[in-house]
Amino acid sequence: MTGRGIDQILPHPGDPAIHEHHVTSAMGYVELAENKNGPIPRRAAPSYIWGDALAELERVQPQARIINLETAVTRSEDWLDKGINYRMHPDNVACLIAARIDCCALANNHVLDWGAAGLIETLDTLTVAGIKTAGAGLNRAQAESAAVLRIDKQSRVLVYSFGMQSSGIPPEWAATEARAGVHLLDELSDGSLERLTRNIRSVKQPGDIVVASIHWGGNWGYKISRGEMRFARRLIDD
Repeated sequence: MTGRGIDQILPHPGDPAIHEHHVTSAMGYVELAENKNGPIPRRAAPSYIWGDALAELERVQPQARIINLETAVTRSEDWLDKGINYRMHPDNVACLIAARIDCCALANNHVLDWGAAGLIETLDTLTVAGIKTAGAGLNRAQAESAAVLRIDKQSRVLVYSFGMQSSGIPPEWAATEARAGVHLLDELSDGSLERLTRNIRSVKQPGDIVVASIHWGGNWGYKISRGEMRFARRLIDD
């Protein structure tokens, strides 16, 4: 989550106005953090937010760097009245470039916090930055498509991203043939499972690794319904 207070300390902070019940400025989160941990720099270098993680990534040298980006990257003011809205100014996308992120999974309950315009700007910004996306698109086909990461001459990583309503994704955020949105599984049926597996098999080649980023379950816990867990296990088995 690179919005709110995080966005405010980066080189290009966006409008700090937010629409929460108890906080009206993203700077309030910076002040809370400073009260707990001491002064935080303003206009911090894009790499600042990663702390010690960048050194660890350099030590491990992962072949693919995949994150769930739970923030719209946009200047849009078309905020939705949903209690919490995350956004990062597009000029701060350098914070993702600093960590050499390869792919952002976007099927989550915040990427459309600032409307369809916010999602479209997010997709455009990440594309220009050279970062691939999965789980959201200008239509259903794009949202359901894999992000293909080339590892070497013989193998690729195929990243799929999808969400479930238990994570707080509104049903109307689902991408359709004529509407931008996210890859939302509105039902855990045999038909949904067949559509997913058919999609994966149409792309997967020998040597490929498939990664599924699933956004599910409520905040502040690890509880997943039996139906959701059963669906995920069947997807793995297939």
